[in-house]
Amino acid sequence: MHTYFFVLAALCDAVCAFLPSKNRLAISIGTLTGWLLHGGALWADVVAPDSLRMGFAIMLSGTLWISVAAYWLENRNFSLDGLRVLVLPCAALAVLLPAIFPGTVISLEGKTALFPWHIAIATLAYSTLTIAAFHAVLMALQESKLHTRLSPQKSGWFALAIDRLPALLTMEKLLFRLIGFGFLLLTLTVVSGVVFSEELFGQAFKWDHKTVFTMLSWVLFGVLLAGRRWRGWRGKTALSFTLIGFTLLLLAYVGSRFVLEVVLHRSVI
Repeated sequence: MHTYFFVLAALCDAVCAFLPSKNRLAISIGTLTGWLLHGGALWADVVAPDSLRMGFAIMLSGTLWISVAAYWLENRNFSLDGLRVLVLPCAALAVLLPAIFPGTVISLEGKTALFPWHIAIATLAYSTLTIAAFHAVLMALQESKLHTRLSPQKSGWFALAIDRLPALLTMEKLLFRLIGFGFLLLTLTVVSGVVFSEELFGQAFKWDHKTVFTMLSWVLFGVLLAGRRWRGWRGKTALSFTLIGFTLLLLAYVGSRFVLEVVLHRSVI
């Protein structure tokens, strides 16, 4: 049954992604409906008595689910049509992935109560930094468009959506707010991961691809926030750090699990 919810959620996201921006109420209601369907289907698919279903597709789907919520909430205060046409098509694709790549069932029996919280915090961290990456892409496009101004008659629908974004300084404030919150969540993910790793593997760090890429991403975002605080970093420097840090984070879990599950056909925790 939840497969139908995934399909309906994908349809809602796809339709809302390409509705004209003047239909703000329809977009808002449609996005919220798709988000609720997506969340209900994820819950039914992932949560079972004393076990969780995990995998790269489920993590990616959950990340985009939270990213849609972040877009929907931000859009109530700012006109973020450019973000809509980036986030919702990605969510429409991600919502279908768990039906194709179901992942692995992980038993919670004998595991600490920290384990589900570690997964929840990690998903929140990935989601927050994903929406920050979308912001960074929009800012790069917004800055580029300032130097190649076209008349409204020659502008496409996406260019017009970029034009309706808040000012660059406002977008930059939103970006660093997201990065700061995401960095805090990522720090909690690393700390809880140490405890979980000690319990499961008997060592504080299991130096696999996931750990290495996560730590590199954590260092990059930390350096970016320190550079912003003490050196006033902004503009292209901030955007480069954000996108590189996000790419490393994407490789840390989604990328490594994709290789293990799909390419090598190995079950992993």
